[in-house]
Parts: sequence; structure tokens; C-alpha cells
Amino acid sequence: MRRMEPGVWSGVFISLACVAIGIPIAVMQLQGIPITRTPLLWWACFVAYVAALMATSWLSETLPRRVVPAVFATQVVLGPVLVLLAPGAGWTPILLVFTAVTSSYFVGWKVTAAIIVANTVVVAVAGQALAGTTGVGSMAYPAALLYLLLQVGSVLGEMANRREVETRKKLAKAHTELRATTALLSESTRSDERLRIAGELHDLLGHQLTVLSLELEVAKHHSQPPAREHVSRAAGIAHELLADVRATVGELRSRAPDLRETLERIVADLPEPVVHVRVADEAHADEAQTAALVRCVQEVVTNAIRHAEANELWIEIGAAPGGGVTFTAHDDGRGAERIVLGNGLRGITERVEELGGSATFSSRRGFRVVAELPAR
Repeated sequence: MRRMEPGVWSGVFISLACVAIGIPIAVMQLQGIPITRTPLLWWACFVAYVAALMATSWLSETLPRRVVPAVFATQVVLGPVLVLLAPGAGWTPILLVFTAVTSSYFVGWKVTAAIIVANTVVVAVAGQALAGTTGVGSMAYPAALLYLLLQVGSVLGEMANRREVETRKKLAKAHTELRATTALLSESTRSDERLRIAGELHDLLGHQLTVLSLELEVAKHHSQPPAREHVSRAAGIAHELLADVRATVGELRSRAPDLRETLERIVADLPEPVVHVRVADEAHADEAQTAALVRCVQEVVTNAIRHAEANELWIEIGAAPGGGVTFTAHDDGRGAERIVLGNGLRGITERVEELGGSATFSSRRGFRVVAELPAR
């Protein structure tokens, strides 16, 4: 279950507040208080405005791109219409604040500023019209100033919140990249040290044991029968030691890093999304495969942060039937209608194909990556 983020709760309350604005107007109309001369038109515009606000707030990612600007334009036009049709409804100008906040998502700051100015003029005109109808002293300009401040403050607050969200995403992305690079560098250092030790064992112990074996072979042919048995036994032990040294050298040269520990170190303490890593006990990867898997993990985590807006990400490393390694990752993000291979996804494909494997991507419910690295 996806957890409700503060931005989601904000959208819920704004939607509820927008709908609630119609309640006092309905109550006043039921009491016979004249709010507007065209109640049916006002309610039609109100329903259309609420529908447009809901669409821009919740469906902007799923609607066709050419439809979203039209829906937003409908919201921009209907807000002032509602205020001018019912200047006596004191709650209605709040809709203009919602429109100003929404505009910060879809248009640049210059257009947003123009919308705020237009909304402020509408509030002033509606106040003047109300004063002319009731004969009461005009409060148009103080009301216009108040709503101007509300619009500017709300837009600036929303823009600051979005900048903070983007900053968190950038930090999480940098965190992942740093951890992945650190893991690869650490493993490279350990690998170099293993190769150095293997070289020392091969060059020193291996050489000395080889010489010892040869000397014992010579001694066995020149020794007397009572001592020949002991020399033969010593030669056998020397051969066994030489075989053990060679086996140890081979193991040090081919030893793969701890894949589970490496991947868990990359995603540790990542604030968002929550990453679940599972590495099967029978899955074994060499150094080249581990490096490719580390970069694959880095890319899917970055993708979940920047594009999918996911709360959770699951990564699983398993053993392929032929002895290779499988990589599966999926998140609970919003997915996409069409997958576009950017640098990150293209990098996954290239790294996997360099090792003779293949990678596929899908995005029906969240984003999913499946890759297989053959045995080497």
C-alpha cells in the first residue's frame, strides 16, 4: 500500500475545500438569499471548475498531453466567471487562489504572475459591483489586496516546496551514485590486494616448493633404500603443498565479492524510496558481473527517484537455470505509457549485453526491469 505523502494530503484538502465552497452558496440559495441572477449557469460553471481542478490535480500524468493545457485553461477562465457571477458570495474568490497555485505547475512564472494580476483585478471588480448593488461602502481594494497576498504567498510556498522535493531527489540520486562508486572502488581495492597476495604466493612459495620437489626427486634416486622411503614421502608432501598453493592462488584470483553485502551497502539509509534487496544463496557472480549488477542497481534506484515517484523498490538477484545470474527490479511508481530509453536504461542494456546477457523493460504497473547474465 502506497503511503500518503504530505503533497498528496495537501491535494486532498484542497480538493475538499474547493467542493466545500459550494455548500454555503447552496444553503443561502435554499434560504432565498439572492447570490446570483443566473444560479443554473453559476452551478454549471462551478461543477466544470471543480472537474477541471480535479483533473489538473490528480490526472495530469494520465491525461493526453494536448488535453491538459485545455483543462487548465478552462480552470483559469471559469474561476473569474464564478466570482463575477456571484460577487456577493464571499467564499468564491478562494477558487482564484487554487488556480494561481495550480498555474505554478503548468506554466512559467511570468504567466503565473499574469494570472495572479488578472485574478486580483477580478476580485476588485466584483467588490465594486457588490458595493454598487448593496450601497455599502466599497471594500473592493482591501479585498483585492488580501487575495493578491494570498495568491502570491501560496504560489511562493508551493514553489519552495517543489524546490525542496527536487533537492531531496538530487541528494538521494547523488547518495546512490556515491555508494555505488564507493562499493566498486572498495571492491577494486580488495581485488587488487587479492591479486597481489596471489602473485606473492605464486612467485615465492610456488617457486620454492617447485625447487624443493625437484631436489627431493634427485635425493630419492641417490639415497639408500632405508632413507628412500622418507625422501619419497617428503616429495609427496611437497607436491601436495605445491598443489594447495596453486589452488589457493587460483581461488584468490577468481574470488567474487560478496554480492549481497555490496548491494545492501549501496541502498542503506536511502530516505526514499525504500529499497528491498534479496540475493539468492545459490546466485554467484564474478567481479565483472558484480560491477554490472551494481550499476544496474544504481540506475533502477535513480529511475525510481527521478521519474517513477515510487515509494518502494524491490530488487532480486537469482540464479539462472544455466548457471548465470538473473536481475529483477520493480517499483510501485506511476509507470509510463511508453518507455523511452534514456542514458540510464541504455546503460543497463549496454552493460548486460557486454557480458553476453539481455535486458527487458516494462511499465504496466510501476516500472520493471528483468535482465539475465549468462555463466562465464
